[in-house]
Amino acid sequence: MRPSEKCEERKTGKKLGDAYSEGRERLKAAGVPEPDLDAWYLLESVTGVSRALYYARPGQEMTESQSAAYESCIRKRCARIPLQHITGVQEFMGLEFRVSGDVLIPRQDTEVLVEEALKAAGSGAVPTENGTLRVLDLCTGSGCILLSFLYWLKKNGRSGGKMPVGGIGSDLSERALGVAKENAGKLKIPAEFVQGDLFENVRGSFGLILSNPPYIRTAELDSLQDEVRLYDPREALDGKEDGLYFYRRIVRECRPHLADGGYLMFEIGCDQAEDVADLMRKGGFLDIEVKKDLAGLDRVVFGRYS
Repeated sequence: MRPSEKCEERKTGKKLGDAYSEGRERLKAAGVPEPDLDAWYLLESVTGVSRALYYARPGQEMTESQSAAYESCIRKRCARIPLQHITGVQEFMGLEFRVSGDVLIPRQDTEVLVEEALKAAGSGAVPTENGTLRVLDLCTGSGCILLSFLYWLKKNGRSGGKMPVGGIGSDLSERALGVAKENAGKLKIPAEFVQGDLFENVRGSFGLILSNPPYIRTAELDSLQDEVRLYDPREALDGKEDGLYFYRRIVRECRPHLADGGYLMFEIGCDQAEDVADLMRKGGFLDIEVKKDLAGLDRVVFGRYS
């Protein structure tokens, strides 16, 4: 083909509205939760058509490649492959993160942890090191907690976002760290990532330590929704026998890495607030608080070491 020539892809004759309706019905028949939303998100991902354009032109024809891609996406979702693994992205705290089977899919509940961390940093209560706020995110996964915290702190945080901040994410999985680094680069957020078992290979102390550790009881893993049980990395879910294994370790091992007056903040399972708060209390933490998510369930526990 000469440079001046254009090749327009052939249309299939299938209209956007028809494809969406068929996709929705197939997902519904397969027992997929929220089939309407998933069918739409997949259509939008494949075609790039916004909702406004769709409602204005539902009769617009799809190209052959779009039709084939949408068919493939619907087939995968019917097999209960998570929507985010099909599209490759998930929004969190207003930012778009790449996800894969190597990391937990960021969930809205976890935004409560980031919001509480931002409140603490914005209040001036978090200690700094030579004027720099240092934050550590354990079990960082996709990096969504650390990176969104750094992004929003800079954008509208303390001192107009001008305060120097150093962020480190730690994870045992090298492949998860690869995803986190890719997200940091994509979002242009400077952060450091280290591979290790919790505090292994972490150096220095921090005014703020955040973590959404594995907290599902081992016996409950096989009863989880298929999208989670089959596709989320098991090591990111398994909190051992009682679900508290990593909370115990972090509370016990954090002291050399937590500045005086520093905060330790956890995401928790909705029935773990009392147990985690008790672990922190016995570990020397003060001013322990529990925060609920939008559903009214306990979701975050944090305290200050002094």
